[in-house]
Amino acid sequence: MKIDDYLQRFTELHPKSIDLSLDRIRRLLHKLGDPQKILPPVIHVAGTNGKGSVVANLRAILTQAGRRTHCYTSPHLIRFNERIRLPSGLIEDDQLEALFDECVAANGDDPITFFEITTVTALLAFAREPADYVLLEVGLGGRLDTTNVSETTCLSVITPISYDHQRFLGETLTEIAGEKAGVLRPGIPAVIAPQPKEAMAAIVNAGQTTGATILAHDRDWSFDHGPPPTVSVGKTTLEIGPSALLGKHQEVNAAVAATAAICLEDQAIGAEAIRRGLATTDWPARLHRLQPGPLRDILPRDAELWLDGGHNEAAAVVQAEWIARQNEDDRPTYAIIGMMQTKDPSTFLEKLVAAITDVWCVPIPSEDKAIPANELATIATAVGFVAHTADSVTTALSQIATHSPRARVLICGSLYLAGSVLSANGESVR
Repeated sequence: MKIDDYLQRFTELHPKSIDLSLDRIRRLLHKLGDPQKILPPVIHVAGTNGKGSVVANLRAILTQAGRRTHCYTSPHLIRFNERIRLPSGLIEDDQLEALFDECVAANGDDPITFFEITTVTALLAFAREPADYVLLEVGLGGRLDTTNVSETTCLSVITPISYDHQRFLGETLTEIAGEKAGVLRPGIPAVIAPQPKEAMAAIVNAGQTTGATILAHDRDWSFDHGPPPTVSVGKTTLEIGPSALLGKHQEVNAAVAATAAICLEDQAIGAEAIRRGLATTDWPARLHRLQPGPLRDILPRDAELWLDGGHNEAAAVVQAEWIARQNEDDRPTYAIIGMMQTKDPSTFLEKLVAAITDVWCVPIPSEDKAIPANELATIATAVGFVAHTADSVTTALSQIATHSPRARVLICGSLYLAGSVLSANGESVR
């Protein structure tokens, strides 16, 4: 079978796409020889916002330090292979297909979710190829997330926590933070990013219960935006330089990654590796300016086209703040938005309404669980937008092109939408 055929089959192995439990993945891992017990040292990254950016920053830092690194992230933007990175790059199709075959054979007819069997695939790949570190990004929550089976964790990281997936994680930040803190390990250091007060309290309390060594922001480490941006960890103060990723929030993500790198106490990871890594981090679809291509070329030459996969309240706040800082050039700003049914469009849109002139609501290609464009437009109108609908991003861009030759356009609301946009514009993920 080809990779897409496997992925389709994996969606049929369990009646639910999300069913938080560690029983099924542990069963399959045991059948495959318990690869989670022999992984290289694992850096486990949980949180609501910025997980992927912190992982990308750490991967760049470790690469600059000459360290071989495996990396597991989700979701992918264009190709599933993006989720599993080996020191040589994205996993190759033939290796991935062989691992899928092995996992399917070992699993038999037992129920298992898509994310569980694909996580097993990644752990199996990582256990069989030498590396210095494994970067594991939590998929959902922490305590019962499928990545929380690692037995070689050397460092935990919890990025900023906000409201998301309340149906699975709880209705309060205290409950959500408690679930995220499930990645903490006895005696293992944990770098905690800036948090709302109640979230930080829950994490610190969980650290005391588990015996983890908590390094809490503003207590055990700090960050100064500068210039120059610096982090201080204990007696160590380090100028970390500018981040390649745009936005004030990415400066915080870079500081978290730099602090994590310092806490590894790896002699190969010096100040220069941290600065070079942060300056060269590549993480598409995060305030990403689209290059000339089939979509960008629909707009006039003087227009700007940006892409961001953020999809929750905190992400919308970041997007609105970024737009406000750009508007010194007095460009009209429009948004093209598509969202999944698992998200909260009202809260997301409310945070953007003051920053954006008009919004175009679109479907997400090949996603039957996306919010219909007309339904999303109704919600956008209710929160105060001038809302339009379009049958595709291409149509929306064509309509926007007639409004203003100098428009700034932000496509946002979903990583699934972001992936389809990158593909349609002819951009790849390396």
